[in-house]
Amino acid sequence: MTNTGTSGDVPVTLAQVQSRGRGRAAVALLGPAFVASVAYIDPGNFATNFAAGAEHGYRLVWVIVMANAMAMVVQYLTSKTGLSTGRSLPELCRRRFGRRINVVLWLQAEVVAMATDLAEFVGAAVGLNLVFGVPLLPAGLITAVTAFAILALQQRSYRRFELAIVALLMLVGAGFLYVFIASGGQDYIQLADGLIPRLDGGDTVSLTVGIIGATVMPHVVYLHSALQTNRIGTVDRRERHVLLRYNKWDCIVGLGLAGLVNLAMLCIAAALFHTPGLTGVSDLESIHSHLGVLLGGGAALAFGVALIASGLSSSSVGTYAGQVVMAGFMNWRIPLFLRRTLTMLPALIVLGLSVDTTQALIYSQIVLSFGIPFALLPLLLITRDPRVMTDMVNRRITTAVMASITVVISALNLYLVYSTLVELV
Repeated sequence: MTNTGTSGDVPVTLAQVQSRGRGRAAVALLGPAFVASVAYIDPGNFATNFAAGAEHGYRLVWVIVMANAMAMVVQYLTSKTGLSTGRSLPELCRRRFGRRINVVLWLQAEVVAMATDLAEFVGAAVGLNLVFGVPLLPAGLITAVTAFAILALQQRSYRRFELAIVALLMLVGAGFLYVFIASGGQDYIQLADGLIPRLDGGDTVSLTVGIIGATVMPHVVYLHSALQTNRIGTVDRRERHVLLRYNKWDCIVGLGLAGLVNLAMLCIAAALFHTPGLTGVSDLESIHSHLGVLLGGGAALAFGVALIASGLSSSSVGTYAGQVVMAGFMNWRIPLFLRRTLTMLPALIVLGLSVDTTQALIYSQIVLSFGIPFALLPLLLITRDPRVMTDMVNRRITTAVMASITVVISALNLYLVYSTLVELV
């Protein structure tokens, strides 16, 4: 199946992109995985990674590396699905499964999208509060306006939207690069030792589950497939496989950068907070204040700016995902402003009610964890079906790897839901 890409109203073909030269063509063909990667460095990851480093030093480095490898496989397969079929994963589910199943998939995907926006809006609002002193509700409204502005770029050109997200992603990376350098004192021998998988008891199990369980966000599994549709036009099998090759590198580079940012968070916490009296540093406000005390205002500012950039980019992506799941599962078309407002509304209500932001993040992660199997199982079934994927169907080894990832991540997420509910009761 061929698909037609668009930039604004002007179709873009692979031949046109390649005519720009190898270097410019390579850059032009990258982008969707960078958009998806913002979900892996959202505000929820900040707290988890800092908690792991503060409590256990470098011992959970292997968890971040393994989780990132799993993410690359999942996002590669969902993006390959969009590239192969020209349709998003929710659209393919609507065609493959019955209406009742699709209603269930849609309802849980809507809840997941709202929970996603809750986490992202809270993170961006807390960042604006820490850096500029803006109260949480006005900060949430600023986040909403900014998210609408970023999403408006997508209506004009997919490339403008991608570049805006990449710019915010680079800002997050730059912020943590500065803090990583400023923190100094990294123990690279311990860092290398942390690559050896092991669990030392205590809360290492729960932190491991938290890191791996929150690795694959269901909303970007849906969204990444949609980002590949109507992007670059192809005319034959050879061109489709050229795009597939670039798509693989897009996932490796984009998600690889997100993995490095997560690793930097853990290493910063290991170097600064893995000392008696500081191991409990995990919520966003305490991380910011301790960075200011230990490294100075520059490091605290860099953390705050990175948190704002993370929240703004991931809230835009989360809201876009809400738009994709409704159109895909149910084939319903409503005004974009209304669609995006509905996705954002729960987050703004939480901020307006002055709910404890840490607790809000915990509840949002529970909802996200519950939605994981509903995204991974359809992806596994569809990518192994030659009737759907044609010449891009999974190899047996790929299906086996994806099945293992689905079982592991789904089981860990269910455990995370159970253990969190037990602690809260």
